[in-house]
Amino acid sequence: MSGERAGAGRLLVCPTPIGNLEDVTLRVISALKGADVIACEDTRHTHALLERYAIAAPLASFHEHNEAARAAELARRIADGAIVALVSDAGTPLVSDPGFQLLHTCLAEGLPVEVLPGPSAVITALVASGLPAASWRFAGFLPRRRAELETLLARTPETLVAFESPRRLGATLDLLAALDPQRPAAVCRELTKVHEEVRRGSAAQLAAHYREGVLRGEVVLVLGGAPAEAGRTEDALEALRELVAAGARTRAAAGVVARLTGTRANDLYRELTAGQ
Repeated sequence: MSGERAGAGRLLVCPTPIGNLEDVTLRVISALKGADVIACEDTRHTHALLERYAIAAPLASFHEHNEAARAAELARRIADGAIVALVSDAGTPLVSDPGFQLLHTCLAEGLPVEVLPGPSAVITALVASGLPAASWRFAGFLPRRRAELETLLARTPETLVAFESPRRLGATLDLLAALDPQRPAAVCRELTKVHEEVRRGSAAQLAAHYREGVLRGEVVLVLGGAPAEAGRTEDALEALRELVAAGARTRAAAGVVARLTGTRANDLYRELTAGQ
């Protein structure tokens, strides 16, 4: 627990199940039962969990649209001695969910904060993927802009874990397959729920599988690290883009960048012109 103000209440960060309600910990149940108020994204969603475990603490809505104002209000209540439990709709709060402003406010004001361990779609997917977990990166929700997404995919040497919309999964896998068709990956969908699916394979295999049909449910995408050569090529390509944007002739600039980076001028030229 962190915090210094004597006599204050405290903030309890409580992970909740990502699907199966039986995954909640005994400690989280105890914390929720003892809370003066539970701050949650969707009161209707959280009510289902509370009803399952006969928890009667009052709820306060806490989401991205009211986080700034509600964080100040909840911090004042904690300073007055209240125990505030923070939950998200699923998993660990603050991990691509609201909560950072409340946590930051409490720490800045010296109010005690206690973070409880529990369910996380990120960790569950990472382990289920079968990909290396010694060094990995969590990217949150994947960027929508193609250039940003391509850079992220090509420049991440560690195992990459990210959330992706089921509507965009096919296009993302197609892009990954175009960059590196043999890149190992796993699509983890509806984790811990009745229709859980973990499909592992190469980028090309997964792209072919998810290219057709309407996919539903929450998706976590896990990718093997990008080869070092891919990262070097992307760096060279970015340098070429900057030179061309500054007025350099594409063919001549590609030759200069290739000599400096050890990449192939024709490959750089082809990549740049293909994206225009």
